[in-house]
Order: sequence, then C-alpha cells, then structure tokens
Amino acid sequence: MKLLRPGKNISASVENITPFGLWLYVKEKEYFLGYKEYPFFRDQTLHSIQNVQLLYDYHLYWPELDVDLEIDNLENPEKYPLQYNSASELKGKSSRRAVARR
Repeated sequence: MKLLRPGKNISASVENITPFGLWLYVKEKEYFLGYKEYPFFRDQTLHSIQNVQLLYDYHLYWPELDVDLEIDNLENPEKYPLQYNSASELKGKSSRRAVARR
C-alpha cells in the first residue's frame, strides 16, 4: 500500500459557485465546471454541490446528486466526447421532431 506524506491535502472542495458554473479544487489544482458542460450542477442546493468526495485519488463523487467524474475528464475533456443529456432535454428534442413532421 502506498502511503502519503503527512500534511498532504488529498481532498476535494468546491471553492466558488458562480452564475456560470463552479470552481473545484482537487489535488492542488483548480478546475472550472461550467453549467453548459456539466448541467447536473445547475439549480442544486449549495450543500449538495459542496458535498464532494475524492475517492481512490482520481474519482470525484457527489453522493446527494449521484454524480461521478474522474479527474482525467476535467483535465482532458477531448478524450471523453460523450455529453450528458437530461431526460427533459431528450423529451424536448423528440417533441420538436414531432412538431416538425406535421
């Protein structure tokens, strides 16, 4: 088992929440998660967004939101082309198609 040096910060924390997204501090790096790319954080409670856990030194988990992200997703988004689509977004797209077919 690999031991960490005492005093090393291995936690994750939400440093700031803005109208455009949130700033996350993980392993001595800061990341911006915009609501456009990460819409599941929009309109959530402050507590549920701030309740983030760093698991296995690379996995971020928000238990109240059931959101999982790996740090590599934040550092290299081009490697992960799949985008999140909520059920309401999918429903809206199908209804637009139905209207267009009439």
